[in-house]
Amino acid sequence: MRDPGDLYELTADAEGVPEGLHLVAGLTGFADAGGAVSQFTEYLLGTLDHTIVAEFDTDLLLDYRARRPIIYFDQDHLTDYQPATLRVYLASDEIGQPFLLLAGFEPDFRWEQFTAAVLEIAAHFRVASTTWVHAIPMPVPHTRPIGVTVSGNRSDLIESMSVWRPHTQVPSNALHLVEYRLQSSGATTVGFVLLVPHYLADTEFPSAALSALESTSASTGLIFPTDRLREQNREFVARIDEQVHENPELAKLVGTLEQRYDAYMEGSPLRSPLTDEDGELPSADEIAAELEKFLAIRRTRDNGQLG
Repeated sequence: MRDPGDLYELTADAEGVPEGLHLVAGLTGFADAGGAVSQFTEYLLGTLDHTIVAEFDTDLLLDYRARRPIIYFDQDHLTDYQPATLRVYLASDEIGQPFLLLAGFEPDFRWEQFTAAVLEIAAHFRVASTTWVHAIPMPVPHTRPIGVTVSGNRSDLIESMSVWRPHTQVPSNALHLVEYRLQSSGATTVGFVLLVPHYLADTEFPSAALSALESTSASTGLIFPTDRLREQNREFVARIDEQVHENPELAKLVGTLEQRYDAYMEGSPLRSPLTDEDGELPSADEIAAELEKFLAIRRTRDNGQLG
């Protein structure tokens, strides 16, 4: 395997990183239901003091044709080129506790080398633990708390927080491999899979970001400011509820999801919070089509409304 050190460089600020910090990670790419990971990392970098301590080589890890960077065309010339980045930051939480944050794009190439590089960085800084988050769309209602599936070797968190523990094969992402290698080496690691209402998967659902922050706090003891996100979430959910209230079919669909969710959480014999009484998954077309039709949620909020 190629030298993992070829993929990244430590910055001058890396000299001042204390040993034994928690490493928190969230990469955007394969799946980011509800914009959970992108909101999570953007919120941390937008609200907390931070410095760059390591930077990965984008040219070696990114498929530019699949994820093209943004450049601004200003009438007759080009300005403001915004390349994708993958970095490790030293940040401080709301009460000044330092931690490391790995954030940016999920590598398209060299996963084994990238994983070895992350483990090398973790060893260099002697991190206490690694916590990472990602989010997948699931047929669950927006009117209930976002559940999580917990993986890794933190049995305390698995027992207290993991609401769905399937036996299944899943398409992996780069941080799955990082967790797998960390766990194999005996390092402390935990992953949180956020179970986001699939009819909100293509939106920026503030509740998903809140769940990512709360899960990370549970794992690390870090304290994050959340007032702005909570206010955004109240406004977001109020607009959805208004749309649901105005349409009986939509209300029925959400009500069905609520019943299945509540039955599962109360210990019913259902095999998962996703299945109906016959053990079948609800049709994605049934739910998504109806909700897309009536909610008409768009990523952009130019007019501050859902549709």
